[in-house]
Amino acid sequence: MKVTLALDAMGGDGGPSVIVPAALYALEKHENLYLILVGQQDALNEVLAKNGTAQSERLQIHHASEVVEMHELPSLALRNKKDSSMRVAIDLVRDGIAKACVSAGNTGALMAMARFVLKMLPGIDRPAICGTMPGTEGNTHLLDLGANVDSSSEQLFQFAVMGAELTSAVCNNPNPAVALLNIGAEEIKGNDRVKQAAALLSQSHLNYVGFVEGNDIYTGKVDVIVCDGFSGNIALKASEGVASFLINNAKKQFSQTLYGRFAALISKPVLEAIRGNIDPRRYNGASLLGLRGIVIKSHGSADKVAFANAIEEAIVEVEKNVPQRITSELEKLFPKG
Repeated sequence: MKVTLALDAMGGDGGPSVIVPAALYALEKHENLYLILVGQQDALNEVLAKNGTAQSERLQIHHASEVVEMHELPSLALRNKKDSSMRVAIDLVRDGIAKACVSAGNTGALMAMARFVLKMLPGIDRPAICGTMPGTEGNTHLLDLGANVDSSSEQLFQFAVMGAELTSAVCNNPNPAVALLNIGAEEIKGNDRVKQAAALLSQSHLNYVGFVEGNDIYTGKVDVIVCDGFSGNIALKASEGVASFLINNAKKQFSQTLYGRFAALISKPVLEAIRGNIDPRRYNGASLLGLRGIVIKSHGSADKVAFANAIEEAIVEVEKNVPQRITSELEKLFPKG
């Protein structure tokens, strides 16, 4: 199956210096992959030349004259940046030229543009950002990670449907366990919206297992955890901070003494394995669920490895046809007539 992706090549902190090497790496790995670098043509050709390559059948440049800055207001970007690399990449998905868009750019602008251009799936009120969190017993999909600061019980239910279908598709899990993030596992805890969402999920055919707390995110005991975007974004950013702290603190402690350096040498394989398991780059690439097309949000500070993982996520979602699967599931839940 041929997979064509549009990359917002000007987005993120690194822009083309990160996106182009990541694109070349992904092309080497996937023979069926075709990439469109969307951005300023002269800048992209220059970076391609520095990497010893040029445009080809599988790697094309689509010129876009503008760039959405990371600090730019989403409303202004939507109104004024119609020829930005971000907007044009999304347009390519709408027009069927690309199967998905991957961007490390301004999250708010990406969400606004994607929602405006691609529109929402029937039965979905708002999009949600869904990412992967590592766990001791397996990975967990967590949503919403920041698209919606406040969410109703009905929207939390919609997030659960989308998260379950995504997990079922990309993880080959026919019956993923779904939970709601709460301040306690007891049924009496939580605000009214969470309790009402729990009632909706209990009455559905989803494999709803109840409430979980923040310390359950990394157990991997449930496949999907649903929350509002405010809580989800804090959980995500705190997790990234803890991972960075652990890695840097371990380096510091091992380097302080001769014994520490010797211990580090002996335990290097174990330390590298732990570092790989908690490295945020490994789980980069969050899905903007609920749209009539596939859009993957990469972390703005992503390096080559991280952005390549976001491309991997896009490939899987294209091959599994995630939007159509979500639509089919919604039609089962809310049949017309």
